[in-house]
Amino acid sequence: MFLLKKVFQLRDKANPDAEKPFLEHLEDLRVMVTRVVVTLLITTILCFTYRDQLMEILRKPISDVWEIHSANKLPKSGKLNADQWETAKTSSEVLAHLPESLHDLYLEQLPVEDRERVIVASCYRAAISLPEKQQPAFVASLSSLNPAQRGLLEELLVGKPDAVAGTRDRFKFMSSLNPTEAFMLSMKLAFFAGTVMAFPLLLYYVLQFVMPGLHQHEKRAILPALAIGFGLFICGVLFAFLWVLPSVLEFFYTYGESMGIANEWRIGYYLSFATQFTLIFGLCFELPVVVWVLVKIGLLHYELMSRTRGYAVVAIVILAAVITPTPDAFTLGLLALPMILLYELSIWLAWFDARAQKKREQKEEEERLARLLSHPPVAEEPRDEIEQEETAVDHDDSYVPHDAYATEEGEEEDRGDPQEPREKSE
Repeated sequence: MFLLKKVFQLRDKANPDAEKPFLEHLEDLRVMVTRVVVTLLITTILCFTYRDQLMEILRKPISDVWEIHSANKLPKSGKLNADQWETAKTSSEVLAHLPESLHDLYLEQLPVEDRERVIVASCYRAAISLPEKQQPAFVASLSSLNPAQRGLLEELLVGKPDAVAGTRDRFKFMSSLNPTEAFMLSMKLAFFAGTVMAFPLLLYYVLQFVMPGLHQHEKRAILPALAIGFGLFICGVLFAFLWVLPSVLEFFYTYGESMGIANEWRIGYYLSFATQFTLIFGLCFELPVVVWVLVKIGLLHYELMSRTRGYAVVAIVILAAVITPTPDAFTLGLLALPMILLYELSIWLAWFDARAQKKREQKEEEERLARLLSHPPVAEEPRDEIEQEETAVDHDDSYVPHDAYATEEGEEEDRGDPQEPREKSE
């Protein structure tokens, strides 16, 4: 309720000529909420029809994490990438379950490059099952390996990548905890995509509610603000989804692995984390638009923001620490640093706006003075004659206006004879 009262006071300040009672503010709020709900419902239904494509897009950070994690452990020479290593592990596991008489037949079905990788993967899986001190002697005893295969095997033993087949698919596709989770996750993903799609309309509804009764030039100023706001929102979402989210996931994946914890993430937790993470970044990138609106309605000024810059930086860091879904300082910095830069940009935008407004006022004042100088007031001749007559009257003490006689006579008539009441009393 306290927040609603503050918003209603902001509405009245934005439009002082049309103040409304509390109930009418609530009616406007109901209309805004209804528009927002209907818009989100339409966009959510539309995005639900493309749920499979959206799920593939949202799995991309997981694929990036797997590739980054695998690339850090695979040979730096580039002889082997993550996909090739995963294929080699799967084929070596199949080879291990076949009778020895069928090994050559199975290997003949594979391309030459894949055949060599499968042999190296089989030797690697056998080597890491031994104690680390015995591994060099085991590799030296493998006389069937050529120098290229032996060198690749030695590089793998240094990096020690994962030797279990199918871990990428289990990590990428994950698992659900109950029968209805897949459907509910599809709805949540569709709602998230619908929010991103409908964000310009949602922002327009909010601005229309906060600043009612706008003039025509103010309405024209809202359209660029909506375009800039949507652009900043999309930039925040893409920045979080393409760069920040993979780095954060890689950090937690490596951290859990270093502690001996298997990273078997659940699809529900991952989707909640990813959508919340990207939406937070998108909304935080709206800081310049919010500041611009507050400057336009007179609640903020660039001088105030410039003087309180240090306090604002501390507040941004605290806000980033509260709203980020992860407790690490790395994610905090990835959110706080762009917000600080955007706040500094907001100060400059407010300064340029105040400067432009001051120039407009000076120009209008110069034009007004120019009009006054180009058209001096013309003296009226009848007025000069009247002024000369009044001046002559001031110098002639014997002159008495005719109206004065009339006034005095009228007063005498009203007063009557002052001696009459005395005679009557006698």
